[in-house]
Amino acid sequence: MESLHYLLMKSHTMLQRNIISEAAKIGLTSGKPKVLDYLLEHDGSDQKTIAAYCEIEPATVGSILLRMENIGLIERRQKPGNRRSLFVYLTEAGTKAALEMRTVFEEEDHLAAENLSAEELQQLKEMLARICDTLEQHGEK
Repeated sequence: MESLHYLLMKSHTMLQRNIISEAAKIGLTSGKPKVLDYLLEHDGSDQKTIAAYCEIEPATVGSILLRMENIGLIERRQKPGNRRSLFVYLTEAGTKAALEMRTVFEEEDHLAAENLSAEELQQLKEMLARICDTLEQHGEK
């Protein structure tokens, strides 16, 4: 059997390829789908928080957000009492695109897990969450 890192990398690459292909059909490029998905649940987040959650460098998120703003998917505004930071909000078009992407994510999740039982899928999610926690702890050192 292949190594853990190889299987994780290969699974991620294959899944990502499918998602990016579907995202392109609705006019989205790499980086935008996961930002939209995050904002669907966390509208009004700041750039640093979005970057951390999406595992993207803050500078890269800045350029993704600029492109998203230019095509009308998001808007950046200040919150009353906080003049330093800009907070990111979905526009109506952004919400529509985020909901379309949510459907794509759900379909791809279903496809990836179609040969797993519900119990196996739950176990896999729990194990992957533990791996993420472990790697995050080691990355903080």
